[in-house]
Amino acid sequence: MRNFRGILSVLVLITCLSASSFAQEITVQLGEDEVGMNELFTITVTITNESIKNYTDFPNIEGFAKRGTSSSSKTNIVNGQISSSQSITQRYLPLEEGTYTLEAFTMEINGTEISSQGKTIKVTPPVERRSNSRRRYDPFARDPFDDLFGRNKSEPEFVDVEEDAFLALTTDKNEVYVGEGFTTTFAFYVADANRAPLQFHEAGKQLSTILKDLRPENCWEENFNIENIYGERVTINGKNYTRYKIYQATYYPLNLEPVVFPSVPFEMIKYRVARSPSFFGRDRQEDFKTFNTKEKTVRVKALPPHPLKDKVAVGNFELDEKINTYSVETGESFSYEFNIYGEGNISGIPDPTIPDSKVMDIYPPNIAQDINRGAGRVTGSKKYSYFGIPNEPGEYDLKDFFSWIYFNPETAKYDTLKSEIKLEVTGESKQNVSISSTDLGSFYDNIDIAANELQSLKKNNTTQIIANLLIIAMLGAAAFLFFKK
Repeated sequence: MRNFRGILSVLVLITCLSASSFAQEITVQLGEDEVGMNELFTITVTITNESIKNYTDFPNIEGFAKRGTSSSSKTNIVNGQISSSQSITQRYLPLEEGTYTLEAFTMEINGTEISSQGKTIKVTPPVERRSNSRRRYDPFARDPFDDLFGRNKSEPEFVDVEEDAFLALTTDKNEVYVGEGFTTTFAFYVADANRAPLQFHEAGKQLSTILKDLRPENCWEENFNIENIYGERVTINGKNYTRYKIYQATYYPLNLEPVVFPSVPFEMIKYRVARSPSFFGRDRQEDFKTFNTKEKTVRVKALPPHPLKDKVAVGNFELDEKINTYSVETGESFSYEFNIYGEGNISGIPDPTIPDSKVMDIYPPNIAQDINRGAGRVTGSKKYSYFGIPNEPGEYDLKDFFSWIYFNPETAKYDTLKSEIKLEVTGESKQNVSISSTDLGSFYDNIDIAANELQSLKKNNTTQIIANLLIIAMLGAAAFLFFKK
């Protein structure tokens, strides 16, 4: 029984070792650091002791085009032990000479995640594998793949493919009130059905030149500051496009002049496609095409009649107010926040006008401004923090002190944001204290009755002489009495 258990343990150990020796192993092998224009870069994924059932996409490499995959399998028998492996190779064709980076990437093979740190790849001019003299005398010098993949063929013919794309400058409104915002978008649109290879070319440099002509002089601008160009799906007249926003801003007309956006150009790289592409040869040729926008005009109309129509803000605003106390004694202070928030030209919001009052002293506010630009809108807030001291007892509606008029373009009416807070003030009147604090005293009361005639500043010495004589007489009398004793 003991021997049987020993034999069983050995068999279990052998089974475990055999299982570990045939465990699944996945490796990633990257191609050479340097390839010629007539060579291919490859990424190979190999799995041992199992077949590749599924895998995710290989990474894209800037400056290279994917040229299909190939698979291979291998079986080895060593000392009676059988091992197998299967590989998938992705081929990449270089498009231009230069240095490119294969970023770190992750793939899944049969549900197992593998990673690679990537590498830098240098693309050189076409590589001459063997000299012509060697080819004439060495029967083995001929590359059998030359004829198969067309390496010895002449330069392919390139043809222009009609693009299904356009450049456009659009606005979300065709007519606005003076001071009302409208959002302008400068973008490139590529249809899903497009077959012409297109690529952006020095977009930032071109945009800086375009904006010199595009920005209207009679508007306040809130720039959305697009730093990276991303594609987003849109549908226009039932057709699907990918829109690439290049520039976006909200403009606020400052006068009644129409806002005119002229036609502006934008250059794109457009590749010409090989008529009969070969495996190793170039399949496209770089070319340039200039696209143009259409001129766009936004009409501007005047605000309805109002005494403050030239001073009010235009937009859709609301009020958020806060006070630190609802009850205060005369002479004591309170703090109050009047926060205007909503959609509109936040930078152009005029400050509320606070009326002068003897019953309450209100000091100039601290101002905080917050602007958000996103989703084609400009929103934000402008907060006024006031400090006040009441002088008279009573109950006060703060709307009598804090209110703000604006024009709402959605309703085409003027509206007023006003406080809804009531402040209760107790204590004695501080009006007399205020009067006494400003009383300059009896000295200044005599100013009105004082003579305006000029008087000489020369001193009269008579009084001083008499005083001196009296002092001498007193000293003499004191000396007489002293010596008499």
